[in-house]
Amino acid sequence: MIDLKLIRSDLNNVVKRLNSRGYVLDAESLSRLEARRKEVQVRTQELQSRRNASAKEIGKVKAAGQDAAPLLAAVANFGDELKQAEAELDQVQQRLDGILLDIPNLPHASVPQGRDERDNVELRHWGDTPELGFEPKDHVDLGAALGMLDFETAAKIAGSRFVAITGPLAGLHRALTQFMMNLHTREYGYSEIYVPYMVNAESMRGTGQLPKFEEDLFAIQGDQGFYLIPTAEVPVTNVVRDEILEASTLPRKYVAHTPCFRSEAGSYGKDARGMIRQHQFEKVELVQVVRPQDSYDALEQLTAHAEAVLQKLGLSYRVVVLCTGDMGFAAAKTYDIEIWLPGQQRFREISSCSNFEDFQARRIRARWRNPDTGKPELVHTVNGSALAVGRTLVAVMEQCQDESGRIRIPDVLQPYMNGIDILKPS
Repeated sequence: MIDLKLIRSDLNNVVKRLNSRGYVLDAESLSRLEARRKEVQVRTQELQSRRNASAKEIGKVKAAGQDAAPLLAAVANFGDELKQAEAELDQVQQRLDGILLDIPNLPHASVPQGRDERDNVELRHWGDTPELGFEPKDHVDLGAALGMLDFETAAKIAGSRFVAITGPLAGLHRALTQFMMNLHTREYGYSEIYVPYMVNAESMRGTGQLPKFEEDLFAIQGDQGFYLIPTAEVPVTNVVRDEILEASTLPRKYVAHTPCFRSEAGSYGKDARGMIRQHQFEKVELVQVVRPQDSYDALEQLTAHAEAVLQKLGLSYRVVVLCTGDMGFAAAKTYDIEIWLPGQQRFREISSCSNFEDFQARRIRARWRNPDTGKPELVHTVNGSALAVGRTLVAVMEQCQDESGRIRIPDVLQPYMNGIDILKPS
């Protein structure tokens, strides 16, 4: 949620920055609603003050043994007016909050202007794009030849956009997860955290999934109001909800491995083949909670940590900065890490690393105590996948294949594979 004070003080600039990401703010309606909120709030405070003053006067009259009936009648009238004013104030505030919850974050000044992914800017490229010397297969055909990637059985069990992975390929999927977790906890100082895979609506609102993206969530039937998590970002970020953190405890650096569940609303017919766009997948997620002055350094650091996974696996990738029109709802700046997939002859996103500045913190009321002032201030939150496990498995399969369909296990994963260094077709 962006700062309402900023909207009040610099409305034209806010409108311009939101326009750059394709969002048109109804500034006139928002201004009218905010003006009405102020008017009703002043009226409510006046009535509260008059009621309190009358109550004191009644106490004095009664103590003096005098007739307080006229004053009591007046207070009754104040009470009715106050209830009406408080009800209107609550109604106006709810409407105002509804508008604010629908407004995306403001893009950072360093974000390139643009409308969609065609305007994203490549920053760097790591590793030579593999020239395999033969026509590469995609992961679906490779997995079928191995007899270890089964979409038909998964469809029988659940439906489309699910997969069953078996044998050593399932072991490779698990090895990737364990390798990522060990790397981030042992080398980069993240604290491992295990979190619920179901969360309440307040947690979803806190990170920006609700109300904007409810159609992409899996809601749990029943009276609990739970949602399956679309990413570990949701439960991990909400760890600091309603907390005031001491400066000495920052930065908070968390890593979590979780399944993720997405309905993929609106993606019918898109990436229907294979593991690229699934209803259920796994990620290793990094979250940092930092002082505001440190958040852009934290974004660079976290992105480098995600890149390190691919570098140690020896996989070719590139990093792009998303333009204003392609960023996620809550992000102020985002780097996408895109992996090269020979079977598709294209780069595909494998991680998004974003700085949300205080956008999420304002929603979840996450603060730190600034030692210079002694007062609580909003933290900044930064997060990214390091990495999406299924897409990393796809990249290993496609980049490490040979002409006969064998898949070489990257050296750093072999200690996790019980001596297996090559996966061979059955």
